[in-house]
Amino acid sequence: MPNPKIRSCFSTRTQPVLPMRYDLNRGPAMYYYIDESGNTGLNLFDVNQPKLFYGVLGCPANLDVIAEPLLVDLRKELGVERIHAAELGVGRLIRVAKRIADFSKKHDLRFSLLKVTKEDHAVISFYDQVFDSGMNKAVSWHHYFTPLRYPMLIKVAFLFDDQLRKDAWAARKETNSAKSASALVTICNTLLSRVDRLPDARSRELVSGALKWAAANPFEIDYGVGNKDTALQISPNLVGFQQVMQVMAVQSNKKGRSIRKITVDRQTEFNKAQGELASWYESLRAVKHNTDLGPGMPKFDYSMMPEVPPTFTAGDESAGLELVDITLWIAKRLEEKRDVLPELRHLFASQTKRGLVDEVSLDAIDRRWRHLLSLPAPDKALPADLNKHFKDLENERKAIVAALG
Repeated sequence: MPNPKIRSCFSTRTQPVLPMRYDLNRGPAMYYYIDESGNTGLNLFDVNQPKLFYGVLGCPANLDVIAEPLLVDLRKELGVERIHAAELGVGRLIRVAKRIADFSKKHDLRFSLLKVTKEDHAVISFYDQVFDSGMNKAVSWHHYFTPLRYPMLIKVAFLFDDQLRKDAWAARKETNSAKSASALVTICNTLLSRVDRLPDARSRELVSGALKWAAANPFEIDYGVGNKDTALQISPNLVGFQQVMQVMAVQSNKKGRSIRKITVDRQTEFNKAQGELASWYESLRAVKHNTDLGPGMPKFDYSMMPEVPPTFTAGDESAGLELVDITLWIAKRLEEKRDVLPELRHLFASQTKRGLVDEVSLDAIDRRWRHLLSLPAPDKALPADLNKHFKDLENERKAIVAALG
């Protein structure tokens, strides 16, 4: 069972989720092809690959069948057995770009791009574990299970420097619980020494209380991982694959199509964990309503999730994987602000006009939730029972922090 801490509350996708379901064996279908780029596994700090990218290419027909004749001709023209964008480079790709773009328009290919900023993932993972009100008794539920979590996350992230990010991630993926707990105490105390840098008294109070409790109760936070398999579940690869699953669900349901097949580029390290995550999501189809993480939090109808498991296939054995490799290569060049010739931009646009973009990063979270800082003050007092509820929670939190000494 995948780690339940892997969830979509730090996603930036805002497209509507439609509550429709389709029988896998009836009606029109969708086929998806998944590739990734920038994979450094559990190493989040490779300066040459700061982001992980997933490319998701959807088509109403099986690309391994309908695209093969085209690709046979293109391979022959290019003098290659398989089309790999990185090997061909710009010069040879532009020779075939228009024909791929024309094919893409004719067959309604839709490319979506999912991104994870790796060093931000280290901080988000720290916050998501340490400031979880279900684990940290000095965090009230509404500071974690409502959008209040997002301004708090940005403020906590402000206290991190490069070395502390690395230390927090090393402790997060540590399989020895004693070592992880000891490292967590050191990290929390370092952050506590920096809390005065926060601009407002309320943030300083809440953040310092949570950090003090975590430092005093590191084993309650359960910060490390149980084993190497569990470590894979907190990787950017699995966070990104969560986005992949949700984007396929949203897109296929919006088009009124069931997902017939999901073809994922085969690689040894993460395919097993990806399969387990897909199976876990499939089991959540039994949830008949939108899953609500809390008031004002993102919602998702898991009954839309794919019923079919991913098929892991070598990149040189699937025409669909060849095509998504090309588009993802172009997308990465655009992300890196490298030169992309008009022919390749045209190809990219032919597939992305109706695609989706999703991102896990601190900047993306800030952009999505910054409006919280400019909301008007309530013009009415809270109902008496709610006012008492929140006062009781605050008094409880203060008592817990005071007991730490």
